Amino acid sequence: MTVAPIIPAPALTLSHDAAMLRAFRIRAFVSTWCSYAGFYFCRKTFYVVKGDLTQELGLDAHTLANIGLVYLVAYAVGEFNAAAIGSRIGARRLLLAGMGISLACNAVFGFANNAWTFMAFMALNGLAQATGWSGNVGTMANWFRQAERGRVMGVWATCYQIGGALAKGFAAFILGVAGWRYSFWAASLVLTGVWFLFYALQRNRPEDVGLAPISDTVTPRDDTPQASAAAPVTGFNRPLLVTILMMGSFYFFIKFIRYALWSWTPYFLQLSFGLAHDNAGYFSTLFDLFGFVGVLAAGWASDRLFQGRRAAVAFMMMVGLFASTVMLYVAGAHALVAFGIAYSLTGFMLYGPDSLISGAGAIDVGSRKYALAAAGIINGMGSVGSAVQELVIGNLFQEDPSDLTRIFLVLVLSAAIATALLALLWRRARLGLCNL
Repeated sequence: MTVAPIIPAPALTLSHDAAMLRAFRIRAFVSTWCSYAGFYFCRKTFYVVKGDLTQELGLDAHTLANIGLVYLVAYAVGEFNAAAIGSRIGARRLLLAGMGISLACNAVFGFANNAWTFMAFMALNGLAQATGWSGNVGTMANWFRQAERGRVMGVWATCYQIGGALAKGFAAFILGVAGWRYSFWAASLVLTGVWFLFYALQRNRPEDVGLAPISDTVTPRDDTPQASAAAPVTGFNRPLLVTILMMGSFYFFIKFIRYALWSWTPYFLQLSFGLAHDNAGYFSTLFDLFGFVGVLAAGWASDRLFQGRRAAVAFMMMVGLFASTVMLYVAGAHALVAFGIAYSLTGFMLYGPDSLISGAGAIDVGSRKYALAAAGIINGMGSVGSAVQELVIGNLFQEDPSDLTRIFLVLVLSAAIATALLALLWRRARLGLCNL
């Protein structure tokens, strides 16, 4: 009688756990990527149809700016609250609630006929949308190690470039075919599908499915003698708070620039450059498409060429961002081709530092334990910049719709300040004062 060889039980267990971990990592990546991309369908539609809201409902640039301000203030407040709530109830419940409320608000926008309806439900939509970043980043922090986060988060962060481009293109297509109301309703249907996908796939952390937690050891940097003395994050202490506040200040100006171009480019193209409403929406996707390439390049470079030094890569791209905004100021206001080139370059240079600091950087400095809180604070401070730009850009355009140079000059100044802040963060990292 032949006796079959006995395979040791631990080997089977390790193999099974490894297969489970791989499967649930894929599920975490897909569900959170689709979740944040899906949020954009119920966030970007308003910006694409702004010109039609002016032409059909008589909402001028000042009124549209106030509606956008209400949304962004609510979003900023929601970012801080979402981090705290998500830490208590978990990212899964937080995100399911946020997506559900947001898709309901967009359904209401399709029936709206006045500014007050938009303002009321924009406030609610802002609070709901605020659950997206910290909740999804917090989930990713639980499933991936520090050494791989630059590449993984670089690919994952394409959710808001691809999501933004798809959302704009989709809204523009529905706008051209059926009108602005159907753009809102169609966006709600897309996010409804994402809601069910997320419900089926996402789990908060390995421990929830019987797996061991991911190790989150901080890897010392070998580029400076001081860096070797950097210790792992053991609590929400003063050095960590200073670093997070500096990152948030940097992100204030990054999101000021990003949202100024997100929010107003379709409007400028339609009213200042004379493009048809759907063509203006399609054109505006260049920012996100080039940003997609920038995120991949930044994530790859930070891991492969700079051994996880996010600040070094981000600083180099910030210098490029400053140059592209200068080009936008010098030539972008006078010719559509020049605007398109500078606009695309700005997207490429901006999204790399954006994703590195708010995504992988937030996880690295806060550790797995504080990643959700760090991401919420950084993005919350950035969202204040998003809100401020609505008032600044809307009022500048309302004062003189024929002169875009003043608006672009504000973007140049914002890029200069953001670059200076990033330089300080890079120096802090080189001194071993933060894991960035």
